[in-house]
Order: sequence, then C-alpha cells, then structure tokens
Amino acid sequence: MTPPGGAAGASAQPTPRPTPRHTAAGHVRVRGNDYRVLGPPEHVTPELTVSVVIPAYGGQDKLDLVLQGLSRQTYPAALTEIIVVDNGTSPPLRLPGGTAARLVVCDKPGRATARNAGLAEATGDVIFWLDSDVVLTRGAIEAHMRWHHAAPYAVVTGYIRFTEAPLPEVLPDDLEAAFEPAEPHAWIVDLVERTDGLTANPQRPFSLHVGGATSVNARLIAATGPMDDDLILGQDTELGYRLAQAGAVFVPEPQARAYHLGPTMRMRDKQPIDRVSHAFVADRIPAYRWLRGHPARRWKIPYVTVVMDGTVGYDTVRPAVDALLAGTVPDLSVLLTGPWERLGGERRAPLKDPDLELVLVHGHYEHEHRVRLASAEEIDPAVPFVLRLPPGWAPGEDTLARLLDLARDEGLGLVNVLLRESADGVVAARLERASAFARARIVAAPDEELDDAVDAVSGVAWVDGETYGFTAEPEPPAGRRAAYKARVEAQTEAARRAGENERLRAQVEKWKEEAGRWRKSTVELRREVGTLRRQIAAANRAQQSLRAMVSTTMRRALRKRLRG
Repeated sequence: MTPPGGAAGASAQPTPRPTPRHTAAGHVRVRGNDYRVLGPPEHVTPELTVSVVIPAYGGQDKLDLVLQGLSRQTYPAALTEIIVVDNGTSPPLRLPGGTAARLVVCDKPGRATARNAGLAEATGDVIFWLDSDVVLTRGAIEAHMRWHHAAPYAVVTGYIRFTEAPLPEVLPDDLEAAFEPAEPHAWIVDLVERTDGLTANPQRPFSLHVGGATSVNARLIAATGPMDDDLILGQDTELGYRLAQAGAVFVPEPQARAYHLGPTMRMRDKQPIDRVSHAFVADRIPAYRWLRGHPARRWKIPYVTVVMDGTVGYDTVRPAVDALLAGTVPDLSVLLTGPWERLGGERRAPLKDPDLELVLVHGHYEHEHRVRLASAEEIDPAVPFVLRLPPGWAPGEDTLARLLDLARDEGLGLVNVLLRESADGVVAARLERASAFARARIVAAPDEELDDAVDAVSGVAWVDGETYGFTAEPEPPAGRRAAYKARVEAQTEAARRAGENERLRAQVEKWKEEAGRWRKSTVELRREVGTLRRQIAAANRAQQSLRAMVSTTMRRALRKRLRG
C-alpha cells in the first residue's frame, strides 16, 4: 500500500499484485476473482458435508432420473444429504424406493420459497442448488467439492447441456450417448470465454450463480441470508450478488457436467423473462448500472453510502451533505451518526438547548429521503461502496463519480484520499469496496491490519484530495432558481448560435452563387481570349503574306530599273 508522503500523486498508485499466500487461518488469498491460485488437487480427502437442495413442482419422471444420477455420485454418500422440496404438486411427489433423499413439503408457491424451505432443513457445510430436471454426471459433486475444500468462500457452477432426447425409464450409465446431441448453456459459456474463465477482473462474476447446478459454502449463505422470495424471477442472480458482497469467489468448473432435460423457460422466452426479471432486480442489484438510467430516483439498495459524523456542528455538516446530494452520483445515501435519540422537544428556549447543533442537523435532514440519521453505523451489506468522509471536507460535483470510476476500473478494494497532512497526522477520506472488505475479513490473520488484507485481495491506492475536487470551503450548490437561470441562459445562447449558424449558411450560399458567376465569367473570358488569339494568328498570317508580296514586287521593280 502506498502511504501518504510529501506529494501524494494525482492518479492512483495501485499496489503490485502480491504472490498469493495462506493466512494464519490457512485460507488462500484470491485477488479479485482469479481463483486459479487456489489450485485444488485432482483428488482431495473428503471432509466437508454437502446438502443437495432440489425444489420440485411436478415432473415426477424427471425427478426420478435426477435422484438416480445422485445415487451414482463419486463423492461419499455418508457426507451427502439430499432434500427434495415438493412445492405444492398435485398429486404430491413421491420418492422412489431405495433413495437416501428426504422429502419436504412447501405449499407456498415460488422456487425461491421452495429453496429456502430446503435450506432451512439443510445441515451440510456446503449447499448444492440443483433443479429437479438436471441430471449430474458421476463426478460432478466431487468436482464441486474440490474447490470448497480449497477455500471457504467459493461459489462453484457446473457446465449444463440442454437435451431434447426422449426420457429413459432408467438412467443409463453412458449419459453422453443417451442425451447428446445437446446445446450448451450458451450465455454462461460466452461469459466465461469473454473473461478468461472469470479471472480477468469481470465486473459481475456473480452472474454465474444460477440455481440449476451451483454450490455455495453454507457460511456464506448464513452471512447473506436466504433467497429473496419477493422476487418473481432472478432470485438466484440476486443471491449471487449478495454472495459477492459477502466476499465470494465464483468458479466455473468444466468437470462438473450435467444434462438439463429439455429447454429452460428462459431459453423459450428470453426477452419476456428478462423484462420481468429486470423490473425487480434493478432495485436490488446496484451493479446493474444500465437498469438505473433515471437521473434522480431512489433505489432500495443505493450504489454508495457516505458515512459522516453528524455531531460536528450544523455549519460543518450541511455543506458536505448538500454537496453530496447535488453531485453527479444521485444513486447514494448519506448516513449521519449521532445520539439522535436523546433529542427532546424543547421549544421555549431553543438557543439555550445544549443539543442545538444536533437539533439543527436533525431538523434540516429529517425528511430528506437520501439522508438517514442513526445512532450507530448501520450499512446494508448489499451496498457496493462506502465513502467515509471526515468532518470539514466536501466533495466537488463530480468527485464521487471519479473515485467510483477509479475503484471500478482498477478493481481496487480501497481508495484513500489524502486531504491534509501535517505534524499532527493525516486526514483522509476512504472509499471502500464492501466485497473486498468482506473477503479480507475471511482471510485476514488475527493480528493483521484489515487494510493490508484488502490490499492482498483487491488492491489499495492513494490519491490527492485537491486533484479529485475535495475542498474545506465548498461553494453552495446551485438551487432550482440557479439551475433554471442557467438553463434559460443556455437556451438563449443555443438560439443565438443557431441564428449565427443560419447567417453563416446564408453567407456560404451567397459565396457559392458568386463563385458560380465567377466560374461562368471565367469560361466566357476564356472563349473571348481564344477568339482573339485566333484573330491575331490570322492577322499574323496576312501580314506575313503581305510582306512576301511587297518583297517580290520590290525585287521585280529593282530588276527593271537596273536593265534600263
């Protein structure tokens, strides 16, 4: 990490990528999503238990084949728990004889609800989401579990192929012969190929978390909570986002293969499905920036939360908060911490109230929907970025946007902003990436500074505050009248320039006409010059003939005179 010095650079100075190492707890540090450093061996000694959760609604014939596939897995059956959740099938689903699976009934409709019901019953170290129409190849679970033995924060997804082959009554040993030709999970294959296997700093690796055949460490789910059953579609992607916020690394495992018996609903109706999904996940996944095009509206999960001390005085708090609210990043919330609960209802002598400064801040922002007043720091873990702003400093209009671009483009987990450096120490703002800090907490040694662990898993940079627009004496933000005046002036200037443009166009047309006349005059002049040249040539020829005639006559006359 680059410490503050005599001259903090104007641009970021990301730390060179360190050699991945184990922490005192034995966890390998994965930088970004480059899971290759985990390098699990081909075979591991199985120790972790796994719970396979299968939500099902109808499709008894497909479920029977799925359970047959699970009975043939190479991962030890003693470490495998299978939970089938009947999501209101009529007549109810049954478990075939000889299966080790347990049946749970969940009458409330919805795949997320059914998965959560199975999750509540699960006891495994790893949760394996499996759809009731996805048949795993023999080594699929073992291939997943290799990664979970290597790191406690892995999310692993297998490669699914979609088959239209007739369903057999008994699952054959050779699945490839029975189910090929089949189509790949095209968008996942494309995502993996475009990002070098999700290792080339992808912006949204959590998109890999799909419910068809994905496994997650149970402690990660405990940290994030279950699936959001308020969502109609996209529940698995939304949970994947929260897993990323909890520090997960996402691994595509080609040896974990499976066959989906028939096409998915999304394959049949991609655009209508996306339309429904996007309408809901936009509120919950700030990383989907293209779904948040509105310039001013509020979202359930903001893109960034700014934390400030609300007790440092009204005249100190207000300029900074107002500057944030007037900036080019509207997708934010401001958290002002302070003992707001102790404020009373004093009305008779407000100027003598010892808590007057708190009263003013509280009264000024109590009803501002993007400002929250809390006695302790309470930040939704789904918020991607947190800016910690010290008292007395305010950002410029585009400051926050520039810092976010820097963190996003460089994949940084922490951007320190040097505001002031003196003999008393350093004053700095901090832009923190929540997912990097979550992973750092998983891998940090007991006596290790958390920022150093963040540096190892994501990178840390220092930048100069003045260069990024921070100031201790901010200008008041432009209000509605100022904005209206500026808009009117801009419209007037635009009209003036449009008129000037028309005038210039008319002048150009005039010049074109005049140039045409000159061209015509030039042609006529050339013709006249040609005629004159021809006339001069004829006169020259006549003159030469006359000279010749005069010369001949004079010679004849001279001869006659000499003879006489």
